[in-house]
Amino acid sequence: MGDKVGAVMGTDEQVQVVLAAGRAAGEQHWPMPIPEEMKERITSSKVADLLQHDWVRWGGGLYASAFLREFTGGLPWAHLDIAGKEMNLGSPYGHVPAGATGFGVTTLVEIARSLAEGRSRD
Repeated sequence: MGDKVGAVMGTDEQVQVVLAAGRAAGEQHWPMPIPEEMKERITSSKVADLLQHDWVRWGGGLYASAFLREFTGGLPWAHLDIAGKEMNLGSPYGHVPAGATGFGVTTLVEIARSLAEGRSRD
């Protein structure tokens, strides 16, 4: 997703909550599906019900989301994949400084703020 846009995966309603909070907070997120083949990857262990890690380099955020989905019990949820956005090696832009960015924090603060104000209740 590059160095300025995070991915978000989860239930449709929670993904929309994250996208709206990101817009309000000035952070960009892009909704991503969790491909069904990720289920095969997380259930491929020979000794456990779920495999927390495999050695496939690509699709780490999708893999993590598929793994997390197994523990939600049908509740609304979202996973923010922020890998690659944690450091800004270039010049500052918007509210993002050079160096450590804290990407995702302002989105989470906006979600907490909206919940506290009753704007986003399920």
